[in-house]
Amino acid sequence: MTITADSARSATDLRVGELRPSQLLHTYGVGAVADLPNLSVMVLGLDEWELEKAAIVPEERLLAAVRSKLGTQVQNLRMPPYTPEDPNDFTGAWSRIGVPVAVFPGWLRCTDNRCNRLAPADSGLFHLLPNSVAPDQTRFVHSCRETGRKRPTAVPARFVSACPAGHVDDFPWMYFVHRGAPYGTDHTLKLVERGTTGEAANIFVECSCEVKARSMAEAIGIRSEQVLPACRGRHPHLGTFEPCTEQTRTMALGATNGWFAMQLRVFSIPRADNPVDSAVTEHWAGLRVVAQLPRETARLVLPTQVMWPQLERFGADEVLDAISRRQGENQASADEDTDALDIAGPEWLAFIGSPQNHPDFSVSNEPVPASHRSWLDQVRLVKRLREVSALYGFSRIDAPEWGSATSGGEAMEENRAPLSISAPTWLPCAETRGEGIFLRFDEKRVTAWEQDPNVIRRTRTLMKAHEKWCAQRRTDAEWPGIRYVLLHTFSHVLIREFALECGYGASGIGERIYARSGADPMAGILLFTAAPDSEGTLGGLVTLGGQHRLGTLIDQALEAARLCGSDPLCADHDPVAHGRLHGAACHACLFAAETSCERGNHFLDRELLVETFSGRPGGFFTA
Repeated sequence: MTITADSARSATDLRVGELRPSQLLHTYGVGAVADLPNLSVMVLGLDEWELEKAAIVPEERLLAAVRSKLGTQVQNLRMPPYTPEDPNDFTGAWSRIGVPVAVFPGWLRCTDNRCNRLAPADSGLFHLLPNSVAPDQTRFVHSCRETGRKRPTAVPARFVSACPAGHVDDFPWMYFVHRGAPYGTDHTLKLVERGTTGEAANIFVECSCEVKARSMAEAIGIRSEQVLPACRGRHPHLGTFEPCTEQTRTMALGATNGWFAMQLRVFSIPRADNPVDSAVTEHWAGLRVVAQLPRETARLVLPTQVMWPQLERFGADEVLDAISRRQGENQASADEDTDALDIAGPEWLAFIGSPQNHPDFSVSNEPVPASHRSWLDQVRLVKRLREVSALYGFSRIDAPEWGSATSGGEAMEENRAPLSISAPTWLPCAETRGEGIFLRFDEKRVTAWEQDPNVIRRTRTLMKAHEKWCAQRRTDAEWPGIRYVLLHTFSHVLIREFALECGYGASGIGERIYARSGADPMAGILLFTAAPDSEGTLGGLVTLGGQHRLGTLIDQALEAARLCGSDPLCADHDPVAHGRLHGAACHACLFAAETSCERGNHFLDRELLVETFSGRPGGFFTA
């Protein structure tokens, strides 16, 4: 993905680096700071994006879910703007198409230790030195020493200020070094490192006046509340300010808690049994106009439509026949509303239903291993899978509640930062393709296990710990149920075992937990790979679902779960005493990478699976 940036000293955009579309959702989305080799930039709001080269992604279920969050004004989902490199384009127009960014933080420091000048990027002291051959080497320079390209590089200041309401701002260097006292316009600053450790206590801000130099250690921790001003409510990605009552906090540039994505994710499931009917239904919003035309006219117009590359493989005649069938159907809009409120439900029905063989969703039956038929009701091999993610907001300092969006619940989003100044009419998205294994538990067996007195006793303990965790954070996050904890724990032990066998790294295997009680119960897990390249679709995971391999792998995973390298501390861990959302679980036995776990390693407990070192009964596989 190409990034473009505006420079105050250039009339044209500058290409300064590249990112993948998936990175623009998960790591460097709108409002996030991207660290380049010599620059630090922030991705600007959606108002600044050029949509001419941003392809529309048809995914009606995800669009309906997004509208339930942000409003009906959202018209479509789009990929980030992109144009392939054209060697015949000597004007370089393709290189100026990308995601807009701006320099942030706005303060720079000269890297020459004899200078260490600290000043705003737009002060006139620093100059942007573009590099058309290697855009990622574009940098600011300071003319304190040498000339031309030998001038020392100016790097971003190491600290910024942020607040839990999603605001971020330049660190108040002048205010801080002058201890809140008035200062003139002729003052100059230096950022000096007096030690060799790089810690904040050894970094000092010096002013050209008589004021004493001040250590950055005073701006970090509890003391920062007395030395830093109140939050200005700044959104640099939007160029706006808003009222804010939060206290600012000092944050190191590039800190992991500087940006947390708020996303909605869905799997593309067939809208009809026939692949061409399913494709037409998916693109129906854009095909409505074609449906109103005479057949011969429609045949000429169809190849000019934006969705034609996805329909061309079926041929014009089959597509027109499918359009006619779709036009004759009378589908109530209430169905879409239901899907918007329940992301997991339609996916569950697709996985447990009849086998499918669509370009984006291929599911086949596999016999259940004989040794596990008492609890395992169904095994499905998912040979093709497409996941579409949409970014609808972000937060800073505190991460949003994990997994509530994908499970159909409502996340705690009072501190959600906006992606645009006004209500957005579109959202950025990314799609990944992969493969997976779906396992459905026997509902009667799960229900009987939930009623076991030992399980009920453990449920009360975990719920009490959940209540304490919520009280500490002043939130009312929903308890997912003991069924979810069971399935989630089983998913994690399988991820670890599968990673040893299939060739994929554990961080490349994701999970989706389907856990619901009541009238329409669900009890199953999907382990899948999803990558923007071919790595996620090599077939290594699907082969593990064969009946002659799956049973052995499950046995090995459960046996490994009985003992943890941190036992007895792990097995005897009291979640209530520590206010944790996990029981017998830790990095040595269950915790997975952030890219794998849909709940941030919350709601895990080996004791619900097998008999652990603690010896307490109630494990699903020991009953």
